[in-house]
Amino acid sequence: MTQQTASKKVINGWAMYDWANSVYNLVITTTFFPIYFLAVTSNRSDHKVNFLGREFVNSSLYDYVLAVAYLLIALLYPILTSIADTRGNKKNFMRFFCYMGALGCSALFFFKADTLGLGVFAFMLAAMGYVGSLVFYNAYLPEIAAPQDRDRVSARGYSFGYIGSVIMQIVGFALILVMSDQGMATRLTFLLVGIWWFLFAQISFSRLPESDSKPEKKGNVIREGFGEIQKVYAEIKKMPVLKRFLRGFFFYSMGVQTVMLAATIFGSKLLKLPDTNLIITVVIIQVVAILGAWGMSKLSALFGNLKVLLAVIVFWIAICILAYYTAVMAEGGINAEYLFYGLAVLVGLVMGGIQALSRSTYAKLMPPTKDTASFFSYYDFTEKLAIVIGIFTFGRIEEVTGSMKNSVLSLIVFFAIGFFWLYSALHKEKQNHLAL
Repeated sequence: MTQQTASKKVINGWAMYDWANSVYNLVITTTFFPIYFLAVTSNRSDHKVNFLGREFVNSSLYDYVLAVAYLLIALLYPILTSIADTRGNKKNFMRFFCYMGALGCSALFFFKADTLGLGVFAFMLAAMGYVGSLVFYNAYLPEIAAPQDRDRVSARGYSFGYIGSVIMQIVGFALILVMSDQGMATRLTFLLVGIWWFLFAQISFSRLPESDSKPEKKGNVIREGFGEIQKVYAEIKKMPVLKRFLRGFFFYSMGVQTVMLAATIFGSKLLKLPDTNLIITVVIIQVVAILGAWGMSKLSALFGNLKVLLAVIVFWIAICILAYYTAVMAEGGINAEYLFYGLAVLVGLVMGGIQALSRSTYAKLMPPTKDTASFFSYYDFTEKLAIVIGIFTFGRIEEVTGSMKNSVLSLIVFFAIGFFWLYSALHKEKQNHLAL
């Protein structure tokens, strides 16, 4: 029986979770929080800070905290998704991590220079809530959208996310302009992000269907969880296109996610751009990203998913090369401000599109199964492990070499390896006469 795409009400309800949680991704990890974190930890001329009895470069500490948060939640994925698939409570886990993330964002309201430990803990809580809920959110895609509609539905989610996050970004920016105490305005923005995330997520929870899987016998959840991952891995090994796609996805995600997470720190610390300029730049990136996600969905219908992804990776490599020379110019005392703005627009064009298309490509390549959470756990584990390696490498190279431009160069290697594996997947796709 041919699968039917769910009603418009359900599809929009699913996409509204992107509207709800993307404010974290934009306001917390991309704009306001990186700027605020650098501001409250830059009391010394060498930009170092004491934490847990060790001195860190403040921007590297930021990278390490994110890497640890993503690693912790990635290690929990197999257990959580196994419980969700075998006990039919996918929505409950999505709700739990949503509330964890919203609480973490709200708690950042109390983060000041003398409460670094609280700030780090709240930041980790927010990050874990965000990535923890996404695996259950993504797992709904193959359940509510027929294969031919998954590119479109996936892009709709990202588009909703960009629109919602831009609105929240503008609210935060307005607070900073209106209030005399910019620190208070920024912390109030963190609180509003948590409230926004919590409230709009209720639309998704009210519209998403309950899981149709029936509770099975309850055994050891750790053994069951990693057993599910082994089962998914065993199935993927038999599917040459999916296997090669995931290898490519792993490596190019190291580059994509690191660029997105480190871009604001790059502009703030290396180029020393005013906070206002950075905030406006990120808003422009989000607006451009809406068009990018929509445009890439259209291109994939014309040329196929893998071909479009290969072209986009080449585009990302070009962005990294330009970013490296931007850093060289900045370190040499040359004004590279407008080059950075141009880079921001280029990133926006491919940022949302590559994420939406990667998610829908995986959903298309997945075998028919009711264990969607376990399969998307594998996908999200791959992505989050890539983020851990990418962001840790970025921070470590800067700390060792003393220059962020060297960190940028490392990203080109990740994209190149990802390109190789995607090209291999495309070759297998043609051999197997698949239609992606």
